[in-house]
Amino acid sequence: MTDDQTRQWRLASRPTGEPTAENFELVTVDRPDPGPGEVLVRTLYLSVDPYMRGRMRDAESYAEPWGVGEPMEAGVVGEVAESNHDGFEPGDVVTGNLLWADHAVADGDELRPVDPDLAPVSTALGVLGMPGITGYFGMTDVVDPDPGDTVVVSAAAGAVGSVTGQVASLAGARVVGVAGSDSKCDWLTDELGFDAAVNYKTTEDLGAAFAEACPDGVDGYFDNVGGPITDAVWGQLNRNARVAVCGQISLYNATEQPTGPRKLSQLIQTRATVQGFLVGDYQDRWGHAMERLAGYIRRGDLGYEETVTEGLDAAPDAFLGLFEGENIGKQLVKVGERSQG
Repeated sequence: MTDDQTRQWRLASRPTGEPTAENFELVTVDRPDPGPGEVLVRTLYLSVDPYMRGRMRDAESYAEPWGVGEPMEAGVVGEVAESNHDGFEPGDVVTGNLLWADHAVADGDELRPVDPDLAPVSTALGVLGMPGITGYFGMTDVVDPDPGDTVVVSAAAGAVGSVTGQVASLAGARVVGVAGSDSKCDWLTDELGFDAAVNYKTTEDLGAAFAEACPDGVDGYFDNVGGPITDAVWGQLNRNARVAVCGQISLYNATEQPTGPRKLSQLIQTRATVQGFLVGDYQDRWGHAMERLAGYIRRGDLGYEETVTEGLDAAPDAFLGLFEGENIGKQLVKVGERSQG
């Protein structure tokens, strides 16, 4: 590859069921030149996230589908290589929705600056980015726990869930996390301060496990997964419980949607509230969440972990690993090093 070229991943085909490496294609193209008001960004880190599975379908979703043969998009932290925008100059670190690529051009108005002195720049894609802000508002605005409430968080060892549970704990709630390995459960309780954790992969009776972990029932549930885990939590909901529906990763690779819903009758007796939400609903309050989360980190009240895969070549493997639960915390792909700082 020459200096005037770049690599980018494209969607080669739409998967049926769980995606495979054959659904991705790495191509070399001419490096783009920024136009008026645009910025050329060299990728340092790119984010892979479960919601991207929906973008591989040719179906309506909350995120626009990728076209077959077209570049795939991702949250990116990068360094400005060239700028035709007054707000940025070469060497600045920025974040925005760019491409699975070595380089990409973006409208400068759609980029946000990243302060390298605030925290490692990679955190702009995790605890101080979309996942962290999703967890913050999902807990503070939707679940809204009172001190002493019991809150359950599924996919609790992931980028969103790990922040969500800690925000609930900071609000005075008793927090129970759900994860897929003993090491993840230990991380939740020993490092992040969760009060209990359930390993759903080794638990034969999830209903009994949640009854034991939540002896006073469940007042709030942050749902990242759906499926049998959510069915089991449903049976422990207290009167006036609040459920925030953030994701349904257990269904993302399903070729047929299961019939239902069969559990809604329990909402009658519990008077529970179930609310879906998107982080995009909070764009005007993004700065507020960033300040709060950064403050928690500075005080040592918020821990985080990053699983970093090296090299743009490995981006599909990092993405596919999400559905096997291979990551702890935020899954990132490291593409390049900063040239300054």
